[in-house]
Amino acid sequence: MAAASWWLWHHRNYLILILTPLVFLPLPIVIPTSEAKCGYAIILMALYWCTECMPLAVTALLPVVLFPMMGIMKAGDVCVEYLKDSNMLFIGGLLVAIAVEEWKLHKRIALRVLLLVGVRPALLMMGFMLVSAFLSMWISNTATTAMMLPIAQAVLEQLAATEAAADERELRAARDPGQDNQGYELEAPRGHMLEEKGPEGGKLPLDEAPEHHTESELDSILEKMRVERVQKYASLTKGMCLSVCYSASIGGTATLTGTTPNLILKGQVDKIYPLNGDIINFASWFGFAFPNMVIMLVLSWLWLQLLFMGFNFKKSFGCGMSSERDKEAYGVMRAEYRKLGRMAFAEAAVLAVFTTLVVLWFTREPGFMDGWATVLFNQGGQFVTDGTVAIFMSMLFFVIPSKLPRFRDYGLSAEGKRIKAPPTLLSWKVVHERMPWNIILLLGGGFALAAGSEVSGLSLWLGESLAPLKSIPAFAISLILCLLVATFTECSSNTATTTLFLPILASMATAIKLHPLYVMVPCTVSASLAFMLPVATPPNAIAFSFGNLRVMDMVQAGFMLNIIGILTINLGINTWGYVMFDLGKFPAWANTTQSLP
Repeated sequence: MAAASWWLWHHRNYLILILTPLVFLPLPIVIPTSEAKCGYAIILMALYWCTECMPLAVTALLPVVLFPMMGIMKAGDVCVEYLKDSNMLFIGGLLVAIAVEEWKLHKRIALRVLLLVGVRPALLMMGFMLVSAFLSMWISNTATTAMMLPIAQAVLEQLAATEAAADERELRAARDPGQDNQGYELEAPRGHMLEEKGPEGGKLPLDEAPEHHTESELDSILEKMRVERVQKYASLTKGMCLSVCYSASIGGTATLTGTTPNLILKGQVDKIYPLNGDIINFASWFGFAFPNMVIMLVLSWLWLQLLFMGFNFKKSFGCGMSSERDKEAYGVMRAEYRKLGRMAFAEAAVLAVFTTLVVLWFTREPGFMDGWATVLFNQGGQFVTDGTVAIFMSMLFFVIPSKLPRFRDYGLSAEGKRIKAPPTLLSWKVVHERMPWNIILLLGGGFALAAGSEVSGLSLWLGESLAPLKSIPAFAISLILCLLVATFTECSSNTATTTLFLPILASMATAIKLHPLYVMVPCTVSASLAFMLPVATPPNAIAFSFGNLRVMDMVQAGFMLNIIGILTINLGINTWGYVMFDLGKFPAWANTTQSLP
């Protein structure tokens, strides 16, 4: 029996791949309608995505096979869905992120900010969270976490080492009557006095004891201090590792290109509601999501501070005091920063392109006034989009040289060959190695599913089935759906979760005459709230391996962060988001749900 169970477990992917289509095959046979056939394809893809029995990107290609074979869509129409404007925006944003990583610009920014905030525990955690959140707005959450955690570990190891040396030095100085610091009250890591019992059981400072400690007693005290110090830094390491991975996930929600679910939302809204007037663009998303991210980040910092370090204001913040051990730990970060040297021309060029791109994104169509794209190009329609800008600016990385042109030679390459001309900021070889091409197929698979649902009539059927929800208050619907999505994304990819839920939510909103963004936006952000399990996201897995964490540590911290995130998102959508997107009325563009050709 045990051998059979072992065999079944290790061959489960093959069993799921074969049995799932057979189990649900009666659905399109018994109910031979286009809605049932499309539902069969969606169920199949949902189970394959959730179990990951096949690579996610390969599962995303199933509509190319299933929809034409079941007579839902023509093969040409399905294939067109795999490269939309949202994919171009994704590719452009990733090219910028690859350039930033290639020239270590993100590391320079991170160390510069950390040098500004200092090394006091609370401030250090705040600094790491701010840097991680900011970087993950522009580069991948995984890359941010992988870069920040070694820096955090090095700083904490230095803090522990300097504290150990300082404890021993101060203790030995206190027991030496020849020192000038007689009467000095030695402070242990937890803030208690190293004391002896007085005549009446009272506590005396070390130097007031009748005799100074023997060598064995000194070793005993040092061992006790070492144990306390190890416990303190173990807790601090757990908190710091979780703060980095959580803030990377939170920061990614702030920009349209920060995480894949945001781009899926834009693509699905443009696909399902083609007359929406570009309601979701870089500027409008940032206006809603950035304040939400800041609030979530502050509350997360307070929770992690309380959970792993307590909230002793004097000890955590230092109240302006500085010690030798702080200076030594600060020196570690300063040494790392100095290793980077002066900012090279390539870094400056990448920074200039990146800054220009962000400015162009914000000013393309800010909403409160005509943007440059509206004035110059978009008088007759949406000709220039955020994707256009992203591709144009990212192409400059293949044009601008990595060094200023000069008449002298450019030195030798790593292979020892003379460089006759400087390479450009990016080469296609680097892009090919680092570009996550699978995400492009995942995005396309989501758009194909949405198109199939529309053409087959499944979206209309789902909407009519969910019509009874109209009697429930809108805020309650949003809250319940956010809880559902946040729970689902703990066990499934946030990309797959968003791809599956958004078309259903759009159908529901249209059926009950609720503004589609009122449920689609909160659920999209909720898909990034995977904080409870190590396997939920790559940043969680990296932090789990770095910080000697137990699963319960992550569950305990992540559960509360999920609650904080859901409440914060619903606060945002019912306050500033309500005004920004005019969520109080059902928009005219939501009545038109046919897809663009």
